Order: sequence, then structure tokens, then C-alpha cells
Amino acid sequence: MAIDPDIIKKISDAVKLKPRTVQEISEIIKKNWRTAERYVDKISEETGDISTRVFRKGTRGALKIVYWSSIESIHSTSFQEGIFRKIMSRMRKAEFSPFDIYQFVPDRYKKAFVEDLSKLNTEKEVSQEQDLVGSLRQASKQVYIFAGNLSFINLKQNGIRILDVLRELVKRNISIKVVSRVSLIGVENVKILLALNKAAGKELVEIRHRYQPLRGIMVDKKLIKMSETRYPEYYRKGELKKKIGVFYDIYDPEWLEWMQKVFWRMFSIGIPAERRIREIEKIKKQILIS
Repeated sequence: MAIDPDIIKKISDAVKLKPRTVQEISEIIKKNWRTAERYVDKISEETGDISTRVFRKGTRGALKIVYWSSIESIHSTSFQEGIFRKIMSRMRKAEFSPFDIYQFVPDRYKKAFVEDLSKLNTEKEVSQEQDLVGSLRQASKQVYIFAGNLSFINLKQNGIRILDVLRELVKRNISIKVVSRVSLIGVENVKILLALNKAAGKELVEIRHRYQPLRGIMVDKKLIKMSETRYPEYYRKGELKKKIGVFYDIYDPEWLEWMQKVFWRMFSIGIPAERRIREIEKIKKQILIS
């Protein structure tokens, strides 16, 4: 569905003043409630400025409320504010540990595990326990990706390429939004991922450039998977005997909503990948000429 900018503004202005029901929004934009609901869902997916919550779900009296959810209201606790500042001020994955988030999530909404990465070819393989393939295939609307240079798209899990799974999602009209670095080194991964749009004839993959420390994927508002790698050479002799990966899965609705806002903050101030690629190609031409 094409989004009318005027209708977006009407909905956003109305919701910013106070939470609204879908029926109220339909009256404001002078559309039926189904069209209003589609607009609300699309704005939520494409800008992150609004969110919805259903009260009395599953009953005849169920009520869907639309509320303002932009970055201005990102923090509900002081430690979330501290984590946010740390994330936004760091550039590399070694500068932030997902454990700083994981520690605050209730036990029933999380799990973590450690893998001996010395047993895996980490340049090519994803373990079954990580299960990136299964998690990505759960997507019904949208996938958000926090990445470095997007090298993970070349990995395989039981012979299935992550890139092929992302291609499946695009074919199913799943939106994929990515925050990663788009630089001279590693730009080919970005171009490969963006090429899924051309193959599908749809602009479902969007990539924005930003150096940031998180590595993970968020599937709809169901799950976020984050990871970090620990290397023996960065510790005192004997403290860590082998290269390990620590993997964190979080299901908590409140933390997922917060992480979505963190993503939208990064994405909104990131530079479109296409612009970076154009400038990189100019530099590459100069290198070839010289």
C-alpha cells in the first residue's frame, strides 16, 4: 500500500497529542477502520513513530490503542537511558556487551548459551543451537538487523545460506531493515543484500550506514538474538583458553519495544547505503585508473 504523506502527518499529529483508537483515526483521516488500521501498521513498520497495544485481547470488547512511540519516549528507567547512551556512543562491537541489556530481562523471557567457536569455522558456519535460519523464518512482518559489515549473510547453517533465507523473506513481502557500516571494505556484502530488491521487483531491503556496537537480529516483536565473541589473546594467560561465542535470546515484550526504538534511532540518523555506495564506486574508479 502506498503511503500518502498527508495522511501520515494527520495520524502522527493526532497520536502525538494523545493515544487514539483505530476508530478515532479512521474518523480523522476519513477512511474506513480497516484502511486506518493498515495505515497505522505501515507507519509503525516504516518509521517506528507509533505503536499499538490491544486491551482485552481475544474478547468481543477488544480495543486497539495507537500511541506515540518515537525516540523521545525511549526510556522507562534510568538504567535504560544509561545503556542507550553507551550504545549510541560506541562504534565497535568490542566496546559494548549485550549482557548489559540481558542482565535486566526477567528470567522467563530470556536464555543464553556459550559455544566453543574453535570447533566451528566461524567464517562459514552457524551452529544449530544459534538457529539463525529458524528464527528468521518465523518473521511475519519485519526483520531488523544490527550488523558490522554484513559478513554473516555468507554463513550457512546445515548447508542453508543465510542469504537464501533472507531472499525467502523478501519473496514473502517481509521488510528487512539494516543498520551496518557501508565502507570501502565490505561494501560487496551490502550490494549483495540490496540486490534482493531488484530480483524481487520490490524495495523491501533498506540499509543505513552507521558504525555501532550491536550484533543481532530482531524478528517482528517476538525475539531479538544478540551475540558477542571473546578471544583468548585479550585476556591474561589462562583466563580464557579458547575462542568462545556468547549468544543471548530475549523475548520480553517491553525490552523488545525498547530495542526497536534503539534501532529506529540509529536508522533514522543513518546514511542511506545507496549514497555511500555511489561515493565508494567513485573512489574505486580512481584506484583502478591509478
